[in-house]
Amino acid sequence: MANDKREEMEAILDTQRKSFTADRPEAMSVRKDRIKRAMALIKDNGEDFAKAMSADFGNRSMQQSMLTDIAATYAAGKDALKHMDKWARTEKRKVQFPLGLLGAKAELRYEPKGVIGILSPWNFPVQLAFGPLMQILAAGNRAMIKPSEFTERTSDLMAELTAKYFAEEEVAVINGSPEVAAAFSSLPFDHLVFTGSTPTGRRVMEAASKNLVPVTLELGGKSPVFMGRSADYAKAGERIALGKMMNAGQICLAPDYMYVPSEKQDEAVAGVAQGVENMYPTLLENDDYASIVSDRHFERLQEVVADARDKGAEVVEVNPGNEDFGSSNARKMPLTILKNVTDEMQAMQEELFGPVLPVKTYSSIDEAIDYVNEKDRPLGLYYFGEDKAEQEQVLTKTISGGVTTNDVIFHISMEDLPFGGVGPSGMGSYHAVEGFREFSHARAVYHQPKIDIAKLGGFKPPYGKTIEKTIATQMK
Repeated sequence: MANDKREEMEAILDTQRKSFTADRPEAMSVRKDRIKRAMALIKDNGEDFAKAMSADFGNRSMQQSMLTDIAATYAAGKDALKHMDKWARTEKRKVQFPLGLLGAKAELRYEPKGVIGILSPWNFPVQLAFGPLMQILAAGNRAMIKPSEFTERTSDLMAELTAKYFAEEEVAVINGSPEVAAAFSSLPFDHLVFTGSTPTGRRVMEAASKNLVPVTLELGGKSPVFMGRSADYAKAGERIALGKMMNAGQICLAPDYMYVPSEKQDEAVAGVAQGVENMYPTLLENDDYASIVSDRHFERLQEVVADARDKGAEVVEVNPGNEDFGSSNARKMPLTILKNVTDEMQAMQEELFGPVLPVKTYSSIDEAIDYVNEKDRPLGLYYFGEDKAEQEQVLTKTISGGVTTNDVIFHISMEDLPFGGVGPSGMGSYHAVEGFREFSHARAVYHQPKIDIAKLGGFKPPYGKTIEKTIATQMK
């Protein structure tokens, strides 16, 4: 089956590349038309997508899906349309003295790469496929998308709609098993974007390396929350609860663990618990609270909590309605806060990607900074507090993909900020001008004047005094 798919994918890639080559140079109006069609696809079918996502998850709020997957993706298209003319402008660059006086010119052109592959995940299945697509199209490329098999209904709808709004040589969606995804990642694209876990990211990069395909990897990791002593713990708790409970914590940028002053631990935990209670008085029958996407992910989260309990963690279940989760098969899980965690616990070794929140304590902020610096670079980092010097200390002493202060996750929703990781949390970024450049080839062009520059500089053998003079001038 995967072999049949491989041949089909290779044929689509070949069609797209030939079409791309034949149509160059394409007018900006053609690129804009593609973005407008992608926006129309999202807008006209937003509710159908939201229903499909809810069915795929078991339960997922229609409003949340409309916000995070439909409106956010539409906004990315709007932003690209507004700025792409400016992004695509040829830049004049300087030439060395005295070449400019003699008529030499240098410029940098941002040109499309060709065919770009998008391997998108299940947690925000529309946004993380069509978000990067907007900038890929803005840069003048064609695209092939392989969405996740975990969100099957959404992926099927995406394939069906894309075929209605786009010719196959412009944008194509390929569905199938993990084997199909593996074959997809080994195709000789001109660039490949992958969003998912770090272990899978390693395999994708390895497959892409066989064809020297450049990659943008949006991975994850354990995004820490630094709670300063100067933070408002009630307000911070509610904001952390919002970020951790949205999509039931199945967000690559979700706050993964909290680092709090030892004397403030109870206040920090109470702030988060109260935040949950304010927003989710009940959970089981509450349409605002998402289910865990699959039995496998649900079981993994249960194992993480059991492992922490066995190794001495104090487990605090935030269950505002005192509901019986054991008798439900809805794959819903209350926020589970883990106190007294150690590095031996699974909860501190892997990205949680669910409603589990470990809490670590420090006596001095330096301990928290040192701990984060000893670990893999996280995708996101969060600081709560009013102490500007301490905030600056955390920012300048740590490294992460992005940062939000006095809240969580929000930096990704700023369309004019690049979104990306660093080290094991990813490489490359999209959004804003950086995204356009990621999917473009920065092509250097030098225009030589009529005058014989090589002779003038003494570059032509036989070498003599002129070249020595040129070398001496350059070494000054």
